[in-house]
Amino acid sequence: MKQRHPSLPILLSLLVLALSLLGISLACPGASDGSGPGDGNEIIDPTSDAGTGAEGDGGTPPSSDADGPDAQALFGMDARPANPTCVAPPRPADPTGVNIERAFPELSFSQPVFALQAPGDNRRIYVVERGGQVRWFDPSAAPPVNSVFIDVAARVNAEYDETGLLGMAFHPAFATNGEVFLSYVGPTEMGGLRSSIVRFRSLDGGATLDPASAEVVLEQDQSFSTHKGGHLAFGPDGFLYFAFGDGGGRIDPNRTSQNPNELLGKMLRLDVNGVRPYAIPPTNPYATAGGRKEIYATGFRNPWRWSFDRSTGALWLGDVGEKLQEEINRVELGGNYGWSILEGTECVRGGCDAPGLTPPVATYGRGEGVSVTGGYVYRGTAVPALVGRYVFGDFGSGRVWSLPGDAVPGGGAKPEVLFTTALSISSFAEMNDGELFVLDFAGGGLHRIIPTLPAAPGSEAFPTLLSATGCANPADVKLPAAGLIPYDVNAPLWSDGAQKERFMGVPDGTSMTVGPEGVLDAPNGTVAVKTFLLGGRRVETRLFMRHPDGVWAGYSYEWNDAGTDAVLLDAGKSKLVGTQTWTFPSRGECMQCHNATAGFVLGLEVAQLNRDFEYPGARLAPQLATLAHIGVLTLPGPVEQLPRMPTYGGPEPVEARAKAYLHANCAVCHRPNGLGRGESDLRFSTPVAGMKVCGLAPQQGELGVEGAMLIAPGDPSKSVLARRMHSLSTTRMPPLASAIKDTEGTALMDAWITSMPACPAGP
Repeated sequence: MKQRHPSLPILLSLLVLALSLLGISLACPGASDGSGPGDGNEIIDPTSDAGTGAEGDGGTPPSSDADGPDAQALFGMDARPANPTCVAPPRPADPTGVNIERAFPELSFSQPVFALQAPGDNRRIYVVERGGQVRWFDPSAAPPVNSVFIDVAARVNAEYDETGLLGMAFHPAFATNGEVFLSYVGPTEMGGLRSSIVRFRSLDGGATLDPASAEVVLEQDQSFSTHKGGHLAFGPDGFLYFAFGDGGGRIDPNRTSQNPNELLGKMLRLDVNGVRPYAIPPTNPYATAGGRKEIYATGFRNPWRWSFDRSTGALWLGDVGEKLQEEINRVELGGNYGWSILEGTECVRGGCDAPGLTPPVATYGRGEGVSVTGGYVYRGTAVPALVGRYVFGDFGSGRVWSLPGDAVPGGGAKPEVLFTTALSISSFAEMNDGELFVLDFAGGGLHRIIPTLPAAPGSEAFPTLLSATGCANPADVKLPAAGLIPYDVNAPLWSDGAQKERFMGVPDGTSMTVGPEGVLDAPNGTVAVKTFLLGGRRVETRLFMRHPDGVWAGYSYEWNDAGTDAVLLDAGKSKLVGTQTWTFPSRGECMQCHNATAGFVLGLEVAQLNRDFEYPGARLAPQLATLAHIGVLTLPGPVEQLPRMPTYGGPEPVEARAKAYLHANCAVCHRPNGLGRGESDLRFSTPVAGMKVCGLAPQQGELGVEGAMLIAPGDPSKSVLARRMHSLSTTRMPPLASAIKDTEGTALMDAWITSMPACPAGP
């Protein structure tokens, strides 16, 4: 088919409607917008042979259908197809017999980062919100209701993803002294950042904290906005422990973690029981001389959640990695845990054989997650299989593992996957009875770890063949099931030149609505189907499902060489397809991109779908209007008033097209509270002045270019954002499942940066 100017569908639809009222029919001849091949505009009938039904996505474009003009229609489909088969089934059974359930569903919190109970008091559960509030509720109430314990929002700076209110600890003698300690990052007098530990007192038995009782215990100025650590807790010895990250920047640029004269990158131990603000425990490694007296252990990058085993007293810690490994440590007095000499077991700087470095208990790589969240050794009773095992998770992949509670550093312990969630796991929480909860940063919920029953005899197993999913045509598995609806997007994700077929399966009797930021809110049971083709050969089909319990999960099916079916993969893998290496993502890697902050379903958003699509029968029509017409989607207003993202090769200004590319390829992580490092916001809706990239020095290194900026106006060669797109090394972005440079995408980004005379003024 011939390319069309993206603004014509609305005008032509209105014209057709007006003329139809007069009894006049209108056929619209094709019109070219002059854009080049491979810009994602060209769609081929998905019912035709292999190599068609796919769009270029920046790779080799499909052959053009130039036989004649296509008829412009108001709607691409007259009626909604019945979809009895392509409906998400229950999640695969968990072989470990452990999973989670939403607890207290009536309650939702704003970016919860921790939860706890007061010692010996089961009447309240306290939840710490990053914005500066601590709330509590009575878990026995029906329904439970939130109450404010304290609001320190005026004291904190929550502007950055890793700042704000980060930790809370009750004094072991809280019942008699009423003392509570908060950890937060706030502003300095000069506009910088400062980490603080502050003591407060409750005068009413734990209903509120008195803001006027605040006493600063310890402060530390910060140079960067990341790697704050921030967790604090009392140990079995009665001392207050607190962990600092290295302060931020790529590979600890200030070398703080190994410097005994710096508090950053350390576990601290303070005696807050007598002398104010604190005294030094006499057995601290530097209590008498040689370094900062507060230090308990050394060599951490960003310790995000740690805990004491209430049975043995062992201190378990999760340390977030740079780009190679996430690690679990067992921390002991005077230990050095390697950063930034080592990252997990990988050598980062010289001196990796130096004596005195304590190896981690366990590590995992980027195929399993991107940001470890430390947990607890389970000492509850509800899940007997977990007793004595250390439970931890990953913020990015939503995966939860366990380790033997007697695992030792360097012992080669392998984490066992318990289950995978769609949660942004910001913390685990241990109640007084030893039961564990999982906190969902993006969703705001508390989830209880529970035992699960084995699958009932005779129940259907999760389909291991694509042909058994109900999403493929029984007569020809290469074709979609009859109930699927094809669609396309304006700005596709680069996938190493693969062509793609996209379909959606929405359960009968349900419809999608438009949620925050224009992302479609799909009902339970929805399946998004995407097949990847290389050189006309089907390689992979991914099913992204919203299961009956509301949880999203992704599944990869690998096509056999004969192209007769595809097999479900249990783990990620790579294989040679023709002359290129194709990467199948693991289920954990799926959730790194399809994360909660990005809205899970990538591409199913108003601005991406607001375009023409050629439906079967060479019927060209606006997608959004069609989806609304057949009852699959409820729109918030007229299509012509809804946002639209440009195509990469369209007539829009280069800035708009470049921003669309960043939105599709980068903003899934680089957005507020996203998984990306740094503070950039690369969403299409964000003005350039608010993207936090122009004229700013990179926090993750200059890539060997002196004076580099994230975006250096007029100079792509000094722009880290552009250089990462050009790179095929470990500095490449996006980092997952791509090993081929997008020449058209990089040219677009270079053209935009070259066209920038200067950075726009801030908002």
